Amino acid sequence: MKAFKAYDIRGVWEVDFNEADIYRIGFFLPKLLNTNRILVGRDIRHSSDTVFNALSKGITDAGADVDNAGLTTTPLIYWATGKFDYQGSVMITASHNPKNHNGLKISGAGVTPVGYDTGLAQLEKWFENDEIVVSDKKGVINTIEPQPAYLDFLKTYVREYDNIKFGIDCSNGMACLFIKQLVGNQAYYINDIADGNFPGHEPNPLEPENQEQIKQLVINRQCDFGLIFDGDADRVMFIDENGKFVSPDLIIALMGHYFFEFNGREGLVLQDIRSSKAIGEYLAQFGTTVETWRVGRAYGAAKLKEINGLYGGELAGHYYFRDFYYSDSGLVAALIVLDLLSRFKASGFTLSQLINNITPYYNSGEINFKVNEKTAAMAAVVAFYTQKEKPAKYMDFDGYRLDYADFWLNVRPSNTEPYLRFIAEATTKEKLSELIQTTTSIIQEYK
Repeated sequence: MKAFKAYDIRGVWEVDFNEADIYRIGFFLPKLLNTNRILVGRDIRHSSDTVFNALSKGITDAGADVDNAGLTTTPLIYWATGKFDYQGSVMITASHNPKNHNGLKISGAGVTPVGYDTGLAQLEKWFENDEIVVSDKKGVINTIEPQPAYLDFLKTYVREYDNIKFGIDCSNGMACLFIKQLVGNQAYYINDIADGNFPGHEPNPLEPENQEQIKQLVINRQCDFGLIFDGDADRVMFIDENGKFVSPDLIIALMGHYFFEFNGREGLVLQDIRSSKAIGEYLAQFGTTVETWRVGRAYGAAKLKEINGLYGGELAGHYYFRDFYYSDSGLVAALIVLDLLSRFKASGFTLSQLINNITPYYNSGEINFKVNEKTAAMAAVVAFYTQKEKPAKYMDFDGYRLDYADFWLNVRPSNTEPYLRFIAEATTKEKLSELIQTTTSIIQEYK
């Protein structure tokens, strides 16, 4: 089935999968997760209730119980899975995808992500080949309310923000459930009513057109900064006081002040393979080491746990925390950055100044190419650069990353879309332009 992806199950509802498919997935989930009780939450999408009913029927027909958490954010489900020691959980969401999409984010014991390499492949085999035999003793659906306890947890990150002005775009998604209870009327809000039609804009904050409203709010209200959540609130991104989008990976470096300088913590930091070279260089002042790993929660959260890292992040705006069961939370990340920007405002620093202090590099941003021969295209890019000069660092665990003294580049196949993705960074605009032009010409040979 097309909906089985590298990180989760996701696709266009009633095109890539339907109620019957969800029922079968639900039926085999207790076996996959080795549990007779599964926590389930859902987002505001119009199909989410239907998905919940079909999934729950499958789970209970297999003889397992469903703990129904109702409308939630994805991070709430991660937190509750760890806090209440669930051996399995599911969040019904298509995250940042358009309103006609839906999906399932599955976690196992210890809030372990279940990706294609760690369980979804097996689930797909059972889904396609095995017979449904309804249990003689069906499970039941229990209604639970983890939201109050989760809100209490989030409030431990809250401080006074009286000295800063900021805007928040909830993207009509699940951040609406909690954000006002955390920062109240200290913010200017837009798209702050949860609505499965996403009337403000699509819930993907990485797309420039979806950032326009929060950028205008920041400028019109003369805010110190703005922030924007995705649909299920596992990601957050930031706009500086000039209405400029801040590359999410650089926030990993900024967070170093919170953990190491202001809270005296110790530990490793994790970044993904697309992250700026500036992050490790900047965090060196705190005596920490930055590890690099693959893109996506199925890999990032598992790797952070493996190395017992303190926190980490991705270019896509996911931020992972040891204190959050090694999982990602847009709200935790937002509260940490609010804390930092309030502190730095008191010392006369703006967000743009802080970011300029972090990075001396020029960055291309991710450039997508539709190519038929992804493997051959990547090999050609690597061959071109390595034959000219041996890289100082060579990584081949998620596409390829080549690091040189004055530039680096990464080329990788998307795990969720039909693209080959390229990103580069250089010490000068001229070098960056050369990298983009050269690499583009190589890749286009394989369209």
